[in-house]
Amino acid sequence: MSRLRGLFGGADIADADWDGIEEVLIGGDVGASLAGRIVERARSRRDAPSAEGAVRAELAALLAPRDPDWDLRPAVAGHPTVILVVGVNGTGKTTTIGKLAHRESRAGRRVLLAAADTFRAAAIDQLRIWAERSRVEVVAHAPGADPGAVVYDALDAAIARGADVVIADTAGRLHTKSNLMDELAKVRRVIDRRLPGASPETLFVLDATTGQNGLAQAVAFHAAVGLTGIVLTKLDSTARGGIVFAIEDQLRVPVRFVGVGEGIDDLLPFDPTAFVAALFGTARG
Repeated sequence: MSRLRGLFGGADIADADWDGIEEVLIGGDVGASLAGRIVERARSRRDAPSAEGAVRAELAALLAPRDPDWDLRPAVAGHPTVILVVGVNGTGKTTTIGKLAHRESRAGRRVLLAAADTFRAAAIDQLRIWAERSRVEVVAHAPGADPGAVVYDALDAAIARGADVVIADTAGRLHTKSNLMDELAKVRRVIDRRLPGASPETLFVLDATTGQNGLAQAVAFHAAVGLTGIVLTKLDSTARGGIVFAIEDQLRVPVRFVGVGEGIDDLLPFDPTAFVAALFGTARG
């Protein structure tokens, strides 16, 4: 994005290097089709003082609307908030769950984790380590157990213990494997059966370095379980982050959190205004 900033240099809309701007947007993982639309709309704007202002306005318009009062809260009074965390292998799901559990515990909520990634024994052990760090509880079965049964028992335990939040881990799976996606849909149905009307937050964990393949992943998971939010991990100096605009434009599913490091506090609420400003190397506002 530093290349993008260099192309503007205070240029007005008429004098901007629009071909160069489109090329840089594509290189920043915005995607070819979307980059073309952004440039076309920016060029036709008459309310922007500069080319940079026009592009910034178009990027901001792509991000899904936010409810300023949104929080992880139960859909049904008296029930725990249920968070189902999904994604492909290696995106940082379990680490994200640990950070999210810490965030909720620190806010004074009683958190229970469901170790529904039963495919790998190491995943259960990793979740227990994060639970100890966050001082929260875990419900786990033996490796190879039915993930739906783990989630069902975790919901039972949450109600019995008066937990405020249940966060369910799931095994990483390729979005192209229909049998594994069907299994995930089954877990989602288990939640509906045990807590009718619970409307769980279904968070898709996406590695920001994935690029345009991340859009195909998000589309497949959204079709299987109905995503309500995105967690963008590994959003550091190596990640371009333009995939955020492509996903939100196509799915209208908001990015909720970003992972910016390995520490337990390195999970931040996503701020669209600050994100767009950061792409242009400026402070918010």
